Amino acid sequence: MATIEVKNLEGQKVKDLELADEVFAAKPNPSLLWEATRAYLASRRAGTHSTKTRGEVSGGGKKPWRQKGTGRARVGSIRSSLWRHGSIAHGPKPRDYTIRLPKKVLAGALRSALAAKYQENKLIVVDAWKVEEPKTKVFATALKKLEVGRKVLIVHDRADRNLELSSRNLEGCDLARHHELHAYDVLSHDRLLICEPALLRLQESLR
Repeated sequence: MATIEVKNLEGQKVKDLELADEVFAAKPNPSLLWEATRAYLASRRAGTHSTKTRGEVSGGGKKPWRQKGTGRARVGSIRSSLWRHGSIAHGPKPRDYTIRLPKKVLAGALRSALAAKYQENKLIVVDAWKVEEPKTKVFATALKKLEVGRKVLIVHDRADRNLELSSRNLEGCDLARHHELHAYDVLSHDRLLICEPALLRLQESLR
């Protein structure tokens, strides 16, 4: 059975917590992580790029010169893609880049990401978020005691305004709810700092 230390915000060990082997002791699957990352990054693309085709460029209704007898190449419109101020041939148009993955694939990717963090000793569990007031300096001191480093993802199980206000001005520190967690969020941060209730809920949903 996989186990992990549970600490308080002072960095002191409180107890040992047993983890589900099927989530944290499993071998990470690189292909699932790649699929989830690819889909996540694709969904962030706006897809609003657009270029004008020959039918959308203004002007060009008149033939520039007669077909024969001038010694020049035949031209039908000054808005040809070969001309300056003309249309764009085969240019990008608005589109949706979303890649939809099955729920089991996303769950498997998140399971692999959590297992990777645990096996690399980059998963830190705290007993609870006891942030009495929204003070960035106080919260930064707590993170320093926990030795989380500069790029950390904080996961909690409920909305906490004090926690949000305390962490939002810290560079490299991001916040996420346990039910919104994505494999990319876990992989893009060096450390994963999660409270015990959130970990238990997350673990139960992935078993």
